[in-house]
Amino acid sequence: MTEPSPPLRTEIVAGITTFFTMAYVIVVNPAILATEGTGLPFPAVMTATVVLSASMTLLMGLYARLPYGVAPGMGINAFFTFGIILGMKVPWPTALGIVFWAGVFFLVVSVTGLRVAVARAIPRNLRAATSVGIGLFLTFIGLKGAGIVVSDPVTFVKLGRLDARALLAVAGVGLAVVLLRRKSALAFLVVIASTTALSIPLGLAKVPARIVSSPDFSLFGALDYRGALKLSLLPVIVGILLTDLFDSISTFIGVSQAAKLVDEKGEPLRLKEGLLVDALATLGAGLMGTSSGTAYIESTAGVEVGGRTGRTAVVTGLCFLPFLFLGPLAGMVPAHATAPVLVIVGALMFRSVAALELVRLEDAVPAWLTIALIPLTFSITQGILWGFVAHAGLYALVGRARDVSPATWILAFVSIGLLMVERLT
Repeated sequence: MTEPSPPLRTEIVAGITTFFTMAYVIVVNPAILATEGTGLPFPAVMTATVVLSASMTLLMGLYARLPYGVAPGMGINAFFTFGIILGMKVPWPTALGIVFWAGVFFLVVSVTGLRVAVARAIPRNLRAATSVGIGLFLTFIGLKGAGIVVSDPVTFVKLGRLDARALLAVAGVGLAVVLLRRKSALAFLVVIASTTALSIPLGLAKVPARIVSSPDFSLFGALDYRGALKLSLLPVIVGILLTDLFDSISTFIGVSQAAKLVDEKGEPLRLKEGLLVDALATLGAGLMGTSSGTAYIESTAGVEVGGRTGRTAVVTGLCFLPFLFLGPLAGMVPAHATAPVLVIVGALMFRSVAALELVRLEDAVPAWLTIALIPLTFSITQGILWGFVAHAGLYALVGRARDVSPATWILAFVSIGLLMVERLT
């Protein structure tokens, strides 16, 4: 059951609080997507990030009437960059097309009600394992950006030089932990700002000639939606779709419980509307020029200070708009300044390991394969698909085939088909 609507002043404070807890995405997302070799320009990705976050958070508030912030998802942005563009050598316009089609399918799933069947077909162990694997993935990218982990021709990776940027990143992690323990809404922003400020006198960051600039809309509509429909890319589209679905449902369940936005059965209120906005955030991301958007678990910060209705999200969305004009300021942030955020977000996602059922091998092996394959293959898709196949296959081998639901069997066979398509095309 729902609570009475809080005063407007409370919702304004809650909206601002939510914004500050997720504002790091304004810098971190373009820093990841504009990694050297992708061809994506930082200012244009930042504009896309801000517009997507503002518009979809406003839609979450006005249409779904829920207090959730929406922005490009962490983890999926790393997969978009390192797995799809750099790993699979997919041109960035085609990669944006992949995100677009994932959003289209997500929209169909949300509108038709298939979302419930798909959500229930995903074993809880694999949901938790996916979160853990993405956490490891983000941490690896963060450590690599700080130079703490580097490539090696013999051992694949090794410890890098503990130079100034590495030490600044380590200090940033420590500062983030202290601030988060004190429940500071500004924790990530303080870490990014302080690390960048300390980097300037060391020659590791440069002050821009100007702070304010016009938004760069060059990525809007630049997607290649036809090229993204190649059969070999279908597994990637499905991987993004399922990851978005995991993120959305997990966030809605977690935040709705905290906000008491649940019905008499304990189910999240207006889940259909929330998932619809989430689907539009993925579809819109492809059109605007960034990786897929999703509701942010950081929204719990606003809930904790009294946010309960869509007015909270409206305030959060409006807070993003001034950053359309601060591209040069954000562009000066070096990779080692965002590395602590990636490490800490990875650690937060890794906490899902506590939810894993690991006593029986038929539960432990699929979960472990999912966790291991995501960072080792730089592909969330591979972790998810192999996890489904291993789950159904091992349950059948140990005589527990009846414990696998028909919908889960369907997902397992679809996963096998997608893996074969990926290898044969």
